[in-house]
Amino acid sequence: MKNDFRNILDKYNINPSIVTIRGNTRIINNQIVIKPRVNFDIIKSYEYLKSRAFDYFPYPLGIDTDYEVYPYIDNNEEPIEQKAQDLMYLISLLHSKTTFYREIDTDRIKEIYEGILDKANYLENYYNDLMGEIEREVYMSPSGYLIARNINIIFDSIYYVKNNIEKWYKLVENNKNIRNVFIHGNINLDHYRKNDKPYLISFNKSRIDSPIYDLLSFYKNHYLNIPFEDLFKFYESKYPLKEEERLLLFTYMAIPPSIEINDNEYKMCIRINKIIDYLYKTSNLIMNYQK
Repeated sequence: MKNDFRNILDKYNINPSIVTIRGNTRIINNQIVIKPRVNFDIIKSYEYLKSRAFDYFPYPLGIDTDYEVYPYIDNNEEPIEQKAQDLMYLISLLHSKTTFYREIDTDRIKEIYEGILDKANYLENYYNDLMGEIEREVYMSPSGYLIARNINIIFDSIYYVKNNIEKWYKLVENNKNIRNVFIHGNINLDHYRKNDKPYLISFNKSRIDSPIYDLLSFYKNHYLNIPFEDLFKFYESKYPLKEEERLLLFTYMAIPPSIEINDNEYKMCIRINKIIDYLYKTSNLIMNYQK
């Protein structure tokens, strides 16, 4: 990358005075962004989006075999709640402009169904075994007490997942067509910019798939600091989900993470608290929506 980096600077006649490094990305003089190339179909994706009248992204200045070069988009300051709503609107616009239907892939549907069901069964056995170990302790550790105190929300979430995936499978197994859109693949407030217009950046994980996966990544990235329920209603006012899409989204959201046991009680308690907080927030969101 070092030689490539120098070649890029020479190509664009840039003398670097300020270089900001964010992971593998380098921002030069707040003018251009240089990042390693990951998605080798990215130009096709950008051309497709332009053909669908969606141009809310920085078009690359150049792409080589190893790197991508983009103009740097400065970001206007705005409250996080406004930024989140603007991003949600942009997602709904991306999905609505790229919607199409294609014949359902029964193997893919079965793969999703069996994958989620296997995960739920694994988690049920995992937490049953974990509770057995905790109950055998003479004195509960702080992390064990946290798990035992909140085990009901964990098992409730698992049962909800198992019940919901059965409903989803029965709903879609006789469908002939399924709705697809172009999804960003990693919706995060860090991937949103607003200057002369709003921009989505970092399309490295983009693909054709169900719209729910953009909503799922948004929720998992920001459930702690953004009230997702109102944003979800706002999204559906622009681009309503179908019943089977909503069922699958809620199913994915409700899957509890497994808790990794280690010797650091302090870190474990923080991790467990986050998991419990996530499950309660998710349960309340789903119940309020269903009401």
